[in-house]
Amino acid sequence: MSGLGWIAAIIVGGLAGWVASMIMKADTGLFLNIGLGIVGAIVANFLLGLVGIQASGTWIAQMIVGIIGACLLIFVVRKVRS
Repeated sequence: MSGLGWIAAIIVGGLAGWVASMIMKADTGLFLNIGLGIVGAIVANFLLGLVGIQASGTWIAQMIVGIIGACLLIFVVRKVRS
């Protein structure tokens, strides 16, 4: 989450993880939501960087990237478990 401080990254990650859990209808807790949002944003930023897309350091851009990444992580975890 480039451009954001640690506290902002936790807040944005938590919100992104929560929104992703609502979209994917996943039953996750607060700490897992934060983790999914932060890790999801890191993964999504990496994947977007591979195709030449750079998300700016704004809260909104990182929130969108975090939601996409967290949804992707939830999807992968579901496929691995089944």
